[in-house]
Amino acid sequence: MEVSREFIRKSTFIAGPLVLISYAFALSRLDDWDSLWGGVPETWITYIVPFMFLAAIGYMMYWWVALFKLDVALLESLRWPWSESDGNGGMRLLLAYALFLIPSMLWIDSTIFHMNNSYSWTPILVIGILALASVGNIMLGLLAYGAMQDGVDGSKIMLLGSVFLGIQVILNDLIIWSAKFPW
Repeated sequence: MEVSREFIRKSTFIAGPLVLISYAFALSRLDDWDSLWGGVPETWITYIVPFMFLAAIGYMMYWWVALFKLDVALLESLRWPWSESDGNGGMRLLLAYALFLIPSMLWIDSTIFHMNNSYSWTPILVIGILALASVGNIMLGLLAYGAMQDGVDGSKIMLLGSVFLGIQVILNDLIIWSAKFPW
């Protein structure tokens, strides 16, 4: 199945804002926003918050280059670093974005669900959602690295964007937040 750049653009134009809307909607229903920090020490929060903004910048860097600066042929040639290009770069990019954006829409509601119900399986749900978003982030980085191996202009910006995103998604959310949250 061939996935066009225009389809990926439209998908991210819809899914990206839905992530923010899901956060706004969930926070509007929550009395104590600080409870979402769980056991993360307050001194660490001042370190983590700037990385949220850096992650947003990284996402935009990657998104802009991948979906607006790359030639369509280059987008279609995106590959994993260990494989050959087969013209399915659009499908790979769409999969990476889907694995990143869809779980990102679900994380805050799953966390609130856990806080309100505290079933034995809800920590697995929340951490699993964060792990899926992290896998999507890693996939974005791998596609950028494969493009960098091929000498694609803008690939270093894409890779840097995925690293900025990964600091927040993988390190701060999946590892630190999950370890400190009072399950």
